[in-house]
Amino acid sequence: MKQFFFRGKRIRPTDKELVFHVTLAALLPVFLLIVLLFHGKAIIQMDWKNSSLSQICNINFPYLLISMGVAGMVCLALAVLIYHYRRDTIKQLYHRQKLAKMILENKWYEAEQVQSDGFFKDLSSSRSKEKITYFPKLYYQLQNGLIQIRVEITLGKYQDQLLHLEKKLESGLYCELTDKELKDSYVEYTLLYDTIANRISIENVQAQGGKLRLMKNVWWEYDKLPHMLIAGGTGGGKTYFILTLIEALFRTNAVLYILDPKNADLADLQTVMPNVYYKKEDMLACIDSFYEEMMKRSEDMKKMESYKTGENYAYLGLPAHFLIFDEYVAFMEMLGTKENAAVLNKLKQIVMLGRQAGFFLILACQRPDAKYLGDGIRDQFNFRVALGRMSEMGYGMMFGETDKDFFLKQIKGRGYVDTGTSVISEFYTPLVPKGHDFLKEIKALIDSRQAAQAACEAKAAGDD
Repeated sequence: MKQFFFRGKRIRPTDKELVFHVTLAALLPVFLLIVLLFHGKAIIQMDWKNSSLSQICNINFPYLLISMGVAGMVCLALAVLIYHYRRDTIKQLYHRQKLAKMILENKWYEAEQVQSDGFFKDLSSSRSKEKITYFPKLYYQLQNGLIQIRVEITLGKYQDQLLHLEKKLESGLYCELTDKELKDSYVEYTLLYDTIANRISIENVQAQGGKLRLMKNVWWEYDKLPHMLIAGGTGGGKTYFILTLIEALFRTNAVLYILDPKNADLADLQTVMPNVYYKKEDMLACIDSFYEEMMKRSEDMKKMESYKTGENYAYLGLPAHFLIFDEYVAFMEMLGTKENAAVLNKLKQIVMLGRQAGFFLILACQRPDAKYLGDGIRDQFNFRVALGRMSEMGYGMMFGETDKDFFLKQIKGRGYVDTGTSVISEFYTPLVPKGHDFLKEIKALIDSRQAAQAACEAKAAGDD
């Protein structure tokens, strides 16, 4: 049996003036009511049966103008309050109006000319007017910060236009497309409404169930779509974003390895945590060790009693391992030909085999040069973030061929993201309050983890 569900508000041709109509319908009764309150006593006391037209028209015009002025001021104040406290509702009206105008101005409808009646209906008129006979079924819904626009597909002459509305919707509604899905008889576009309002603070960044929350509606599902690629120039917020990831992952039982070939901000973490490297030899050894541990775990998992084909490391209660590699391209340029090939081979094995064993890569660079991400390695990074100012070539290296229009906004931590769906949308890194000390917070998390581990070992020794 076919299931029916609410598809949203139907967009109709009359919605081209929706804001005006709704405003008039909401404020006109208020305006008339206030005017009537001013003149109510005079209207009640008037003897309508015995009053002549001259008496009725004998109006106190100054008083009438005052009442109309007061009514106008009240309506204006009410309009300001509605706009301030029900901004989303007003925005929805504008969105629906724009969608109606989009269809009308692009002439994606069918119409016929019909004879228009003159003022006197018994006389023939030479005038004609347009009567719409077919208007596409398009529905609008705003829910949980997401706009869903559903368009019926009828195999008609406007099907190609209705199947490719992405750019018009993004630029016209000033929203970011997050998903496009073709369903039975209609296509559904999902857009992120008021993207910056979905930005979260660092304390709301949560890692649970194999996924990491980075915005209200954006998650990195590393268990399903492993490995993250981060690109961005100086001042784009890349370092703070990486530190935010590190702090969030330390709230889980994850094991982290940090590589910083420029001996910059991430290298400072060596004062509070293990497995932080910035020297070339140490970094090469860390990559080798990470790879060997992954291969060993893959073999050990199959020997476990609770092992089950198709299940991953989390099913067996094992911790995730993350290799966080900053300035990756700069490091590769430091290596010789043989070392370069060896590192690329190890990384290729990690991105191909790491998901089930729970070994994940987070690579950061200023630009993902194909020279150092060859052999299909780049395609295995399912979650990609480009922060700050980048060139068209840089975006092409990051996201591949796309007709997405990229805009620069002078907001630190802003960029674009592909969460693994091949849909590129606007992205804001979690807010870091002034005075937030990453070293202090990470040290506290490590101390807490070590204390909990010591308590478990003591309890186990006591039980023995």
